[in-house]
This record gives sequence, structure tokens and C-alpha cells, in this order.
Amino acid sequence: MTRHHLQGREDVELLWFQRRSFLQAAAAWTAAGSLAGAQAQSRSNIVELSGDATVNGQKLRPDQSLQTGDEIVTGPRSTLIFAIGNSAFHMRQNTSMVVERGASITAVSLLRLLTGAVVSVWGRGSNRQIATPTLTAGIRGTGVYTEMFANQNGARTYFCNCYGVVDLAAGGERELSESTYHQAVWGEAALDGRSALTPARLINHTDEELENLARLIGDRTAWQISGKKGNHTGSSY
Repeated sequence: MTRHHLQGREDVELLWFQRRSFLQAAAAWTAAGSLAGAQAQSRSNIVELSGDATVNGQKLRPDQSLQTGDEIVTGPRSTLIFAIGNSAFHMRQNTSMVVERGASITAVSLLRLLTGAVVSVWGRGSNRQIATPTLTAGIRGTGVYTEMFANQNGARTYFCNCYGVVDLAAGGERELSESTYHQAVWGEAALDGRSALTPARLINHTDEELENLARLIGDRTAWQISGKKGNHTGSSY
């Protein structure tokens, strides 16, 4: 497994793809035709729910379907893996986010992360964003990891462009990130003349997480396609 640095997380949160329950659920998901099959058969687009989660304030059941416009919250020691349109998501414990609607009910135009962390893989498309209180990322076809942290100034965002092209904005600054293997930044308010976008190392996520989410939507990561990886520092930003 790829190396990773833990910062406020536990190994078990990153190893969800090794659980027998996920492997069985992913196999069943793939055998049933993934998301296309779910839409055609009106079955759930939740691949796995472990622990407790709510959707729009109501307890979420594994047989429900999530859709754009929903506010989704995971509880302690909980994890949620699901797909909408050509995108797949893994919400870590104690995470709150909204998936806002685009041109259709299955098109996510904006993932608004309020608290916690999410791993996400997006198929090709345009006019889509991830937003937190301190950072905005315009994404195309890409895989990313986003996590909110509290600090003395209120909040900061850890964002890793694991692969793809991302337009980053924070504190009035803008940068273009083009990555084939993990480019990470901190995004926060620009205080005391400091930059709002600063390089960060690879923390709290792994290659295997991105690979398993990509597989759910019939896709592959950039390093799977090229057959080569970079370093694990995130410093190529």
C-alpha cells in the first residue's frame, strides 16, 4: 500500500477498501452494471454505508438513493461510499457536505464541504467545483482529496489534486494545478502578508482509495494509465 502521513486521522479510516464488506459491495455493484445499472433498475447508488449517516436531516438507509441537492452527514466511526452521475465519493467520519445540482438530477455542479473530509473521483466534464469556507477548486476529469481543519484563524483547507487539472482559488489568489501524481496545497485566509495557497505534503489519503473509487465509475487513475508514479511528498505543486 502507498505510504501516507496521518494528521488527525486513523489508519482504519484510510483502509476502507480492504474491508470484506466493501469488496463484496463493490463486486456486486460492478456485476450489476455500476451506476448505469442502478439508474436503469432504480436501485440504490450507495455502494456501502458503515455506521450512521443522515440525508437532509433524516437517517440514511443503505437501500436509499442519494441525489443532487442533498445534504449528507456521516457520524462518528462511520463511512459512506456512493456515486452520482460520473462521479464517486467516499465520505470520512464526521463529515458534512452538500452535492448541488447541475444540468440534470445526476449532474453534480458543486460539492460544498462544510466539515470533515471526502475523497472524490470525477469523470470528464466541465463547470464543476468543490468549495469549502477557505478554498474553491474548479475541476474537470480528476481525482482529489479535500479536508477541513480548524486553526487559530478559524479554518483552513487541505486539498490534493491527485491527478487532473484544477483551478484553485483562496484568499484572492488563483493557481492552476496540473497533476499526474498528487499536488497538494493548504488554502486559507491571507493574513499578515502570507500567501493563501501554500504547498503541502501528502496526508490522510492513499493511491488505493482513488483507484477503488475510479473503478466504481469505470475509470482509471492517471498513474494506472501511465504505469508510473511520482513521489509521495505532494511537493510537485
